[in-house]
Amino acid sequence: MAIIRDATERDIASILVILNDAIETTTASWDHEKSTPERCTAWYEARRAKGFPVLVAEEEGNVIGFASFDIFRPFQGFLHTAEHSIYVARDARRQGAGRALIAELAARARALDMHVLVAGIEANNAASIALHQQAGFEAVGRLPQVGRKFNRWLDLVFMQKALG
Repeated sequence: MAIIRDATERDIASILVILNDAIETTTASWDHEKSTPERCTAWYEARRAKGFPVLVAEEEGNVIGFASFDIFRPFQGFLHTAEHSIYVARDARRQGAGRALIAELAARARALDMHVLVAGIEANNAASIALHQQAGFEAVGRLPQVGRKFNRWLDLVFMQKALG
């Protein structure tokens, strides 16, 4: 069972490996170019500076996943709505790390007075959609062909969970 904890700067290299694998091989990230240690560090520092969590899932001393959130949109009216991201290493998927990360993210969001968590998921990512449904998220919208990767158009499904 994975341990969920706050990421430290020492975890950035592991986060980068997981993220870059997702960039190169999946539509979980719509980036086309691999991230760099500098960009990943800047992302980490920006989230922490805002007081938002960067979490890792660790198993037997290895980081097998990570998650974080930020404000959904950069306008005052969205200050209580966060959009999150969860990535799990390819060989650790479907073993509970994603469920544990999303549960801890929801708890952290509640503690920061967030009202809603939003997920933007590529429409064909059945595993992520199922994970979010199991965590109490519901599909609330679909934006057809708003992204492009691997030489094809991608639809974006929005899911949300009211934290109450």
